[in-house]
Amino acid sequence: MKILISGALGHMGRAVAAQASADGIEIVAGVDALQGDCSFPCHTSFDALPDCSGAVIVDFSRPEALTSLLAYAVKNHLPVVLATTGYTPEQEQEVDQAARQIPVFRSANMSVGVALLRHLCQEAAKVLGETFDVEIVEAHHNRKADAPSGTALLLADAVKARRPDAAYVFGRAGHHPRQPNEIGIHSLRMGNVVGEHEVIFATDNQTITLKHQAHDRALFAEGALAAADFLQGQP
Repeated sequence: MKILISGALGHMGRAVAAQASADGIEIVAGVDALQGDCSFPCHTSFDALPDCSGAVIVDFSRPEALTSLLAYAVKNHLPVVLATTGYTPEQEQEVDQAARQIPVFRSANMSVGVALLRHLCQEAAKVLGETFDVEIVEAHHNRKADAPSGTALLLADAVKARRPDAAYVFGRAGHHPRQPNEIGIHSLRMGNVVGEHEVIFATDNQTITLKHQAHDRALFAEGALAAADFLQGQP
């Protein structure tokens, strides 16, 4: 397999590069708005890229890079793994349009454990019903730009699929009592936390907590490369 890393010089881009090298995967090029030392050719824009036929794009960049990334992928018929979060509704439509022409794998979190957590949240919401209060707490490093995290929204959406009347409340302030249909979503930004997500279901008599902790960014790199491998040969 050959890959092209978008956001190659960021923390996750470097984690993908390290994992790819360990797995014997060829990195044909990288794209990053910044400049820095790299073991493979790295360009500041998709316009500067040479021919990368046969590669899969793995993207851990920023939402601003999406339009040029998708244009390049569609033009060159390259599959794309999108692991960036914080897209606007208009950008979501760009992704949908591109997916009609090329293979696209998109997730707010590339961890298999988070995929399981999402499933467990749906099951919990189904079994527990609407009598339980639901609160989600997520923590990330102090450099993360978007809040709440895409994963927190992914988990909230999993609960909302079973509770369609649910309303999201981002943080709490003031003197307003909690409403029964609310899903509270709270973000912490501190230090070098890789990623923690906790979903709490509570009544007056009991509390059930589902939690996932990521200890190393290699976890997300492994998942993204597995997704890239899956996309090869897909329509």
